[in-house]
Amino acid sequence: MEFKGKTALITGAASGIGEAISYQLAKRGTNVILTGLGPEALDKVKNKCITEYGVKAESMEINLADTSTLDNLFDFVNSLHVNIDIFILNAGISQRAKVFETDFSVDKKIMDIDYFGSVYLIKKFKDMLMASKYTAIGVTVSISGLFGYPLRSAYCASKHALFGFFESLELENPNLHVTFMIPGRVNTQISKSAMLGNGEKYDKMDPGQAHGIDVNKCAEKAVKAIAKGKHRKLLGSTELLMVYIHKYFLGLYYKLARKVSAV
Repeated sequence: MEFKGKTALITGAASGIGEAISYQLAKRGTNVILTGLGPEALDKVKNKCITEYGVKAESMEINLADTSTLDNLFDFVNSLHVNIDIFILNAGISQRAKVFETDFSVDKKIMDIDYFGSVYLIKKFKDMLMASKYTAIGVTVSISGLFGYPLRSAYCASKHALFGFFESLELENPNLHVTFMIPGRVNTQISKSAMLGNGEKYDKMDPGQAHGIDVNKCAEKAVKAIAKGKHRKLLGSTELLMVYIHKYFLGLYYKLARKVSAV
């Protein structure tokens, strides 16, 4: 698809992959509506999109666990009198705790943010989506959405759920084109905001995360995949081998996943 002159709505745009994708789209002439947590961080991204790339940019703070903020976002977009051509559903929170050491409230919060928030948001825009001739939807999942992994039970579950929901959505609506962006280890701050079993922040930079691929390289590849209408795009380095090991050598996967560092 051609990005110039289109409008994209991006969740999780204040930092990490969402911020980098915002710049990649703006660089290609896409007007952006930036959402996420932290008004100051969102304003920084918005101002860069406007001043460096010359596109129209708006921003609004939302909390995917609070559907009332998504209602406000929907009203805000309607007030702009624009159609959303590209949805980038990127926001999410990770986890660093074993299953039986994770309080159920944490499981629920992760599902609310990583899964139900995106489902609620996309359903708010159903009339716009059903009336469109072509809408691209980029969904940031994870290789953890392709298999289970230690210390990630709720996170894995939420990403598995995104695959099931949005693949079904695309099959039911030929005018909607879903690209699953599947990162492995990308150098972002996501591990710092990950949740421990008691709900507190992990607040550490995982060594694996720190040595992950550059976030801008990840975003560039993701945007190119959306442009080509690809269904899935793996984004990472050698850790992506686990995807193929799980698919073709399941017994080996179980041996490795128990031994490889989950951080």
